[in-house]
Parts: sequence; structure tokens; C-alpha cells
Amino acid sequence: MEIIIVAIASFFAALLTFFSGFGLGTLLMPVVAIFFPPAIAVAITAVVHFANNILKFFLVAKNAEIRTLLYFGAPAVLFAFLGAYLLGSLSNMGTLYEYVLFGKTFFITPLKLSIGLLILFFVLLESLPFFSQIALDKKWLPFGGALSGFFGGLSGNQGAFRSMFLLKAGLSKEQFIATGVVLAVMVDSARMLIYGESFLQSSEIEWSMVAIAIVAAFLGTLVGNRLLKKVSINFIRIVVAVLLSVISLGLICGIL
Repeated sequence: MEIIIVAIASFFAALLTFFSGFGLGTLLMPVVAIFFPPAIAVAITAVVHFANNILKFFLVAKNAEIRTLLYFGAPAVLFAFLGAYLLGSLSNMGTLYEYVLFGKTFFITPLKLSIGLLILFFVLLESLPFFSQIALDKKWLPFGGALSGFFGGLSGNQGAFRSMFLLKAGLSKEQFIATGVVLAVMVDSARMLIYGESFLQSSEIEWSMVAIAIVAAFLGTLVGNRLLKKVSINFIRIVVAVLLSVISLGLICGIL
């Protein structure tokens, strides 16, 4: 059952990225976290996210702006390692608090609490109208890269900060999209090195499910690119934000 649910979630997560305002990792990770521990869920989502970005890379990478890749991408890669390392450290910490509800024991751990709060934070950021209009001067690109890379390594949430800093980089629409995709691949590559040593070797991962999720995400990307590329549906944005908020609260409270 989890294979079907994760595959459906991958398809719609990839499709919804074209008009919901949220990235694939932001939408998919909470669903995967229902079936796997948070650290494993982040790693599984990273594999799907990386594979999907590789598809986009071959479609648009030729339009990427090299100077921005250097100024933003170098610190992003370095801090992605740091974020991924912190994820490993949090996953090894013990239980903060446990409680019994309706005869069942629930555990609040540093990792669940951190990931839940991050999801809630990014839902808030990406749901606020003014946030999408914030554009910082290009001199802040290295700082933006460090910030985006760190959160990308820690939880996979990197797109919001990346867009905020790239908006004032003087890029054309094609360059903006292509540069964002290449930067995402760079950060994904960095964190995958850390995840590969710690999480991706876990026996809990069903690689057949991951493969199916990747194919589903490919289909979602192709369908979304063809049918929904310029569509913005506020109702869908609200529904997605509410669902992500519920899941993040479930992680914070130790229910998931």
C-alpha cells in the first residue's frame, strides 16, 4: 500500500510544483515520513528529487548562468554538506519526550521536532504573498547560497530561499529556471554523498518503491510542464498548505 501511496504522491508532488508554489521535496517528504523514520524519509525524497532534477537538467541546463552558479552554487554545496551532517547528528539523538494518548505511546525526538518545524516554517514562507515578491540584491548571492544549501541538506527545503536571492540576479526567465535547476542538482549531489554514507544503506528502504516513485515524478513533471506550466490555482495552494501543516504538526507531536 505504501508503494502506491508514495507513487501517487510523487506524481502529484511533481505536477503540483508547477502551480502550487511548493517544491517537490516539500510536498513529497511529509508523505514518505508517514511510512519511514524522518531521516530515511528525507533521504528517499532526496533520491526522487535528484532524479527528477536530472531530467530537468537535460531539458534546460544550457540556459544556466555560469557566474551565478559560482557565486551561489559554491557556498550552497559547502553548506549542504553541513546541513546533511546535522541531519545525521539529529537522527542519533534520543527521545526528548514521550506521552501516552488513547493507550498508545508517542515519542517526540529532536529530528521529528526539527523537520516538523522546518516544514511549518517553509509552508508559512511560501504561503505568504509578500514573500514571493522579496528579491535581495545580487551581492547577497553567496549568503543566499549558504542558506539555501544548508536547509537543502538538512530537510530538502531549498527552493524558497534560492528563488528569493536569484530574483535580483539579473537573469532572464530562461536563465532563472535553468540556473535554479542546476543549483538544485548541485545541492542534491552534495547531500547525497552524506546520505549515502548514513541513510541510503538502510535496510528499511524499499528500492523498488523508490524506482516507482522516480518514474511517477517524471510523469508528473512532463504532465505538469505540458498542461499546467502557467496555471496558478489558489485553492490548490491552500489545500496543499493545510495538508503540509497537519503533517508537520503530526511530526512535532510525535504522532508520525
